[in-house]
Amino acid sequence: MCGIVGYIGTQQAAPLLLEGLARLEHRGYDSAGVAVLGSGLRVAKKAGRVRDLSEDLPKRFTGKAGIGHTRWATHGPANDVNAHPHVDGKGEVAVVHNGIIDNAASLRQRLTDEGVDLVSDTDTEVLAHLIARSAAETLEERVAEALAAIEGTYGVAVLHAEFPDRIVVARNGSPLIIGVGDREMHVASDLGALVRYTTTVAHLDDGEMATLTATGFTTYRQDLTRVQRTATQVDVDPASYDAGEHDSFMRKELLEQPAAAERVLRGRLDERFGTAHLGGLNMDARETREIRRVKILGCGSAYYVGQMGASLIEELARIPADAEAASEFRYRNPIIEHDTLYVAVSQSGETIDTLLAVQEIRRKGGRVIGLVNVVGSAIARECDGGIYLHAGPEVAVASTKALTNMFLGFALLALQLGRVRDLSIADGKRLIAALTAMPGQLQEILDGEEHLAEVAQGLAQAESLFFVGRVRGFPVAREGAQKFKEISYRHAEAYQTSELKHGPLALISTAVPTVAVVPDDELTDRNVGALHEIAARGGPLVVVTHAGVDLAGLGVQRVDVPRSERELDPILLTIPLQLLAFHAAQALGHDIDKPRNLAKSVTVE
Repeated sequence: MCGIVGYIGTQQAAPLLLEGLARLEHRGYDSAGVAVLGSGLRVAKKAGRVRDLSEDLPKRFTGKAGIGHTRWATHGPANDVNAHPHVDGKGEVAVVHNGIIDNAASLRQRLTDEGVDLVSDTDTEVLAHLIARSAAETLEERVAEALAAIEGTYGVAVLHAEFPDRIVVARNGSPLIIGVGDREMHVASDLGALVRYTTTVAHLDDGEMATLTATGFTTYRQDLTRVQRTATQVDVDPASYDAGEHDSFMRKELLEQPAAAERVLRGRLDERFGTAHLGGLNMDARETREIRRVKILGCGSAYYVGQMGASLIEELARIPADAEAASEFRYRNPIIEHDTLYVAVSQSGETIDTLLAVQEIRRKGGRVIGLVNVVGSAIARECDGGIYLHAGPEVAVASTKALTNMFLGFALLALQLGRVRDLSIADGKRLIAALTAMPGQLQEILDGEEHLAEVAQGLAQAESLFFVGRVRGFPVAREGAQKFKEISYRHAEAYQTSELKHGPLALISTAVPTVAVVPDDELTDRNVGALHEIAARGGPLVVVTHAGVDLAGLGVQRVDVPRSERELDPILLTIPLQLLAFHAAQALGHDIDKPRNLAKSVTVE
């Protein structure tokens, strides 16, 4: 959840580190710090934003090797002392660390008993002291020895004053990417920090280390046996990591959804046979027919869109399907079935809970595919196959275009599964026509943003809101509540519309608005009946629906969306909820791209 950058080469490190940290600030940002090696090891760190660190950086903070970090607090509050990098007592070793050291308490006690004066509340500080106290000859051996003593997850970068020609890095559960430049090397926890300098990169796998010098890198396991890692060129436009003319990344990414939808569908629709082409699944028709169940795993918005995907798969392929929070999955000792297809959903491809669930499935012999947006990410590499989302870089914490492409990825998967089973070619062509029209319909919703901004102004004033939907609409309501909580900081709770009378109606009042998802489908009359129950109790209503649905006499604020096929309607019903959350947060003056206490990529449990 935090961010790591590192540089070694012919340039001054500090300016490059600060720029890299600014580009990672969406990942974690309660404090920031840098360390450089010049005539000696120098460290500067500060609670607050990267700009605060930049303003306070000492003059002539020179050195051509350095590491930097933006922190999202786990152990200890956000203050100058707890900020990274952490150093040993002599000031010879500097460490930055993403992840959590599970046995930090026992290691702190051990070091204290040995006379070490620990100055921070963090788990990371123990690493600096363990490395400094090692008697091994090389820095690589010292780092490996220290890592052998810890339990937990980490992405680590280490500087040592005795070894000024190198940075040693290591990964276990927290991403690290090496960037190869001209007589210089970079390292970062996210590609966004590298693309300004290089698009030639190598990914470390869990349990691997690397040494970076100005002339290259070497990779090896923690027992120091060599591993061959080849750097490859990534196809990414550095400008895609800039907000450009937009005042926030979230707004930019909201508006990019039609184009992103076109990319995920391009080349994957087969109108002749009414099916989808998903060669990345690595399954032939015979293997596909043997699937008897689908289990979808994700966290947060990925979990909610997984619920939408499960409904799609059941409707189109008639295969039992359900979604589960990946963060809970492995802790209940799940039964892994050979004829179940497991689907891991993650924008970053690095979400630790989802990655650990994938590893548990693989360990027990299950087949797992990934729906991920980042090529070469850990989940993508761990899975047996998958569907890349092609949404382009998503920087804002609140997911928009990646979530939309996740839904479309599930639609493609459901279509392919259905067509090898009982879905007719006519139904396949019906759905292909609807998917082809989807980018234009997304644009139509975005064109109605002015009305949604007006509605959001009223919702922003409420301290608490309900979001309700039924069957296909319920995961839409859950995602809508999630967005509102994430960036407006208003309490928002999602319920099945059918469950209102089983308790939640007690909370309905003039001060508690309800945002209701009411598609024109087989449940419209029942949904409208529930709206009357809310209106009778004075509850303000915002209804996201289709033209023609009769809401007379309810006094609602109405938001109409274009119709698709019923199976595909959920994603079109979701887009207005993204815009409502965005404009409510904007009305409240919040920093939309950097919501408090949250980070884009969750790499700690």
